[in-house]
Amino acid sequence: MRITLLGTGTSTGVPVPGCNCRICSSPDPKNHRLRVSVLIELPKTKELDSAPFSILIDTSPDLRAQALRTPIRRIDGVLFTHGHADHVNGFDDLRPFFFLQRTPIPIYANHQTLSRLNKIFDYAFDHDPSYKGGLLPQLVPYEISPLLPFSLGPVEILPLRLFHGSMEVLGFRLGNFAYLTDCSEIPDESLTALSGLEVLVIDGLRESPHPTHLNLAGAVRIVEQLTPKQSYLTHISHDMDYSEANEKLKALTTCPVELGFDGLTIELPGPT
Repeated sequence: MRITLLGTGTSTGVPVPGCNCRICSSPDPKNHRLRVSVLIELPKTKELDSAPFSILIDTSPDLRAQALRTPIRRIDGVLFTHGHADHVNGFDDLRPFFFLQRTPIPIYANHQTLSRLNKIFDYAFDHDPSYKGGLLPQLVPYEISPLLPFSLGPVEILPLRLFHGSMEVLGFRLGNFAYLTDCSEIPDESLTALSGLEVLVIDGLRESPHPTHLNLAGAVRIVEQLTPKQSYLTHISHDMDYSEANEKLKALTTCPVELGFDGLTIELPGPT
C-alpha cells in the first residue's frame, strides 16, 4: 500500500495569498502546502489495468494540480472526511477520471457531507435531461457511519468519529494506516479502534491552541497515547516552519513524529 500526501496545508494553503511572512516567503519546498488530500494506492489485481487501485481522501480545491504533479492515473473511489470547502471544492475535477475510466466513481461520506455535496454540486447528482454541455461526473454515493467497516476494492475501511469543534467529521483506518485530519477531539471509541497502527497522519495546525483543530502539543498527546510506529502532522498553517517545528517536536516527545509535506510517500504492507 502506497500513501501519498497530496496536500498538507490548512484552508488557505501555504503560501497564503497576499502574505509575505517568512514562512510564506520561504524557499523551502516543504513549506509550500496545497490544501489537504491523500492518495492511497493498492497493488493491481487481475481485474484492473496497469494502474494501481486508487482511493482518494477528500477533493481539495487543488486537486487538479495535485493530480498532475503526482501524477494520479485513476480514481476508484473517494472518501470524504467532511463538507468544508477546502475538502470538497475540487469535486468537479473528478470528471476527467470518469472520462478516462468510463465507469461511475463511488463516493463515501456521512449523511451531512453527502447532503452538502448534493446541494453544492447538484448537477452531478440530479442530471438535467435538457443539458447539452460537456460530460458530467458520474458518481455513486454511499452513506457511511462511524465504526461500520465497508469494503472498497481490495481493502476494508473503518470510518471513525472525530470532532472538528462541535462538528462531527470522519477519520479513516485502512489496515495499519489511519488518517485523522481536521479534528480537535477524538472520542474514546475511536481511540480504541486506532490501536496497533504502523502510520498515523493527524491534524497539527499550529503551535498555539485552536478551537477546532489540534495544535502541536495536542497532536503529540494523541500520538503518545496511540504510540504508532511513525506519525505525521497535516493541515499545517503558515505559522510553522517545517524544520523548526520538527525540532520542537523532538523536544516535546520521544515518539517518532514529524510534519508531513506535500508529496511525502509512505510504503506499507497491503491491508488484509
